[in-house]
Amino acid sequence: VQLQASGGGLVQAGGSLRLSCAASGRTFTSYGVGWFRQAPGKEREFVASISWNLGSTRYAESVKGRFTISRDNAKNTVYLQMNSLKSEDTAVYYCVGKIYGGTSNNPKQYDYWGQGTQVTVSS
Repeated sequence: VQLQASGGGLVQAGGSLRLSCAASGRTFTSYGVGWFRQAPGKEREFVASISWNLGSTRYAESVKGRFTISRDNAKNTVYLQMNSLKSEDTAVYYCVGKIYGGTSNNPKQYDYWGQGTQVTVSS
């Protein structure tokens, strides 16, 4: 499967963005999907994930209550709705997938990585 992340951009603090992760190559319904991000000079960190079957979700503490991950299997797409954005959310965001995946926050659990999309939050 190939993953394509989009929706990044420049937004003011307090604003919102919605990232999309579109899958091609095979159906997305059997994949657990996650979002990771990496800011300049910092390690990659987990953001959110959604399981393949029951739609269970997991969030990093830093984004709980502000970000929402969801999926539309008919469109083969997973979304990350980001509200109340802060300058510390600035990073390149990557979507990742694992067949029959759960909600792991460990990047090594994921087999497929899309290219990143840049999110820049100005204060």
